[in-house]
Amino acid sequence: MRPVPEHGEASLALIDHIHPKALALGIDAQSAEQAISLLAERLEALGYVRSSYADAVVKREATMPTGLPLGRAVNVAIPHTDPEHVIRPGVALGVLSAPVDFANMEEPDELVPVGVVFLLAIDDKNKQIDMLQQIMEAIQDPDTLSGLTSARTAEEIRSLLG
Repeated sequence: MRPVPEHGEASLALIDHIHPKALALGIDAQSAEQAISLLAERLEALGYVRSSYADAVVKREATMPTGLPLGRAVNVAIPHTDPEHVIRPGVALGVLSAPVDFANMEEPDELVPVGVVFLLAIDDKNKQIDMLQQIMEAIQDPDTLSGLTSARTAEEIRSLLG
């Protein structure tokens, strides 16, 4: 994995921000919190985040939810937290075996069944916007989104997001 570019350099493809070991297909989670914890454990084991990261993401999700209803069979969540919990930037990607409910980003009282989770570890709020834009571009393409949910290998994910 190449390092994240400095401000002003060309953006990397979304997949270049996702360490292969931070990519989890077929996650069997029972809740949003469990999905976040499973992905956060991967980022922590890889040295991307501090031990406080998972709890901070779950806490932030309670007040600033990230479930994104896309009007399709599969919805997405993009949980994240403050840079103080991040050692170096990266993304964990989880494709769930069955959707779990996240609170709706736009209507927090509504629940959104989410099948794909992009867990962001961003150490600079200025880089967060670029990362969110890349994710939004990817998930707005119906073929990419359905490809993510049907992918069986990291190589398939790489070709979709590369």
